[in-house]
Amino acid sequence: MNNTLEQFKEYLHKMRQYDHVLTLLYWDLSTLAPEKGVEARTNAINYFSTEAFRLSTADEYGEMLHTLSEKDQFDALDETMQLTVKRYLRDYERFKRIPEDFYSAYTEVKTRSQRAWEKAKRASDFSQFAPHLEKVISMTKEYVHYMEPDKEVYEVLLDMYEEGMDSATIDRVFEELKEGLLPLLKKIEESGRPDLSALEALSAPLRSALNNRPLDDQRPRDSSAADRSRDSENASRCAAALKGTYDIQAQKKVQDMLLSYIGFDKDAGATAESEHPFTTDLCIGDVRVTNHYNEKDPISAMFSAIHEGGHAIFGQNIDPAYEDTALEQVNMMGLHESQSRFFENILGRRRSFWVPIYDKLGGLLPQFKEIPLDTFCRAINDVHPSMIRTEADEVTYCLHIILRYEMEKAIFRDNTPVDKLPQLWNDKMEELLGIRPENDGEGILQDMHWSDGSFGYFPSYLLGSMYDGMFLEALEKEKGSVDTILEEGRISEITAWLNEKIHRYGSRYTSAEVLQRVCGKELSAQPLLNYFNQKYAKLYTL
Repeated sequence: MNNTLEQFKEYLHKMRQYDHVLTLLYWDLSTLAPEKGVEARTNAINYFSTEAFRLSTADEYGEMLHTLSEKDQFDALDETMQLTVKRYLRDYERFKRIPEDFYSAYTEVKTRSQRAWEKAKRASDFSQFAPHLEKVISMTKEYVHYMEPDKEVYEVLLDMYEEGMDSATIDRVFEELKEGLLPLLKKIEESGRPDLSALEALSAPLRSALNNRPLDDQRPRDSSAADRSRDSENASRCAAALKGTYDIQAQKKVQDMLLSYIGFDKDAGATAESEHPFTTDLCIGDVRVTNHYNEKDPISAMFSAIHEGGHAIFGQNIDPAYEDTALEQVNMMGLHESQSRFFENILGRRRSFWVPIYDKLGGLLPQFKEIPLDTFCRAINDVHPSMIRTEADEVTYCLHIILRYEMEKAIFRDNTPVDKLPQLWNDKMEELLGIRPENDGEGILQDMHWSDGSFGYFPSYLLGSMYDGMFLEALEKEKGSVDTILEEGRISEITAWLNEKIHRYGSRYTSAEVLQRVCGKELSAQPLLNYFNQKYAKLYTL
């Protein structure tokens, strides 16, 4: 074997070990680390991040990459290693421009910012987080400028999370989607809320959870924007008066049941609790998910489990031959989000998804024995404006992402001051969804992404949903009715189809290439709009 190639593979394996340690440290910080251990954990993350950065910018590493990029050497490599050399050389040249002391400081700032966000969110006080966010924004601009000095910052950020994507494309497809969504939402609103009278005999907490609304906000759909906005004080009084609770341990069993049902491999994964649900990949054989539980709202954790499970199934089914190569790391987050949202929404909000397991759900959470399946399914597809992105229905969710995309453009292109961001957020919320946050917790503080510098990530959620509309068309063209497959308890066939068509390739193909391979089409919002229109025309008799 080529000596340089052998040395390169050994070097990649060494770098992967540092990644492994860092991932474990971040996992521990978000799930188990006690408050008094945060400082030590932060210092450890900073140390290993700096060491990993040194490895990724070492002259020795660069020399190997340049040698293997020479035509005779490159042509002798297999396709997997060619892609690895090409991508890692790009990353090496980017990172080599970043001063080590800056990188170390940036890592520490982001780690402390995440903890500050958690405290600020609990207190619903943006002022606690604002200084940290201001620093993260400033250093993110510096970070990108070091890497790509001749490119516009936000364009680079978008490309970092979805290779090949740019704001011109996003503007086009988001506008296409918005133009199709707003008339649909108007029709739904005019049709009135679905008939959920079967819920009236149930306990107050479950009715509220199914509707994703505080109990004092069960108003007619044509109420004013002011009436529809949440009053956190009233909601808190309401919550205090609730009689029923939904056992957290039982909710964890529901999560385990759902994860197994959709195809999560328990021998290649683990679960834990965190403030914000997430998935992290240590390696193909160890992909972990977290969830956040609320004893008053079991629905949120159920759909978070399905969502994160979709991410994890992707990570667990990448071809093991790609370990320690660039193809193991799927940095096309639109593609990754398409898989989580396919399970959560395209499958998980169908009646047919629940037919084989609804009795099991009632066995774990007995309150659900009182709810007819049809009523449950109407409730989880109740379209209405809501404050919290992760609790939004799949239709209005699209507008939540468009809001965040517009906020990020305001931050990086309009240079909107940090202290003006909550007001801008609230204004855009009212403009797009007709509701206005009453506090920072249900407004600008609800997401963790900006706390760790993940600017440019949000559009990937909606891009993923658009990919899903296209994947659904391809799946049904090849396999037949998804509803029939699910009702017959054959969800494993859908998971296997996704494994075969998408997951096993890791990041071998860009998202655009995946769409061409699986669907034979370029990106369009129309398939997602077709899915929405067909589904909700039936549900709301439009």
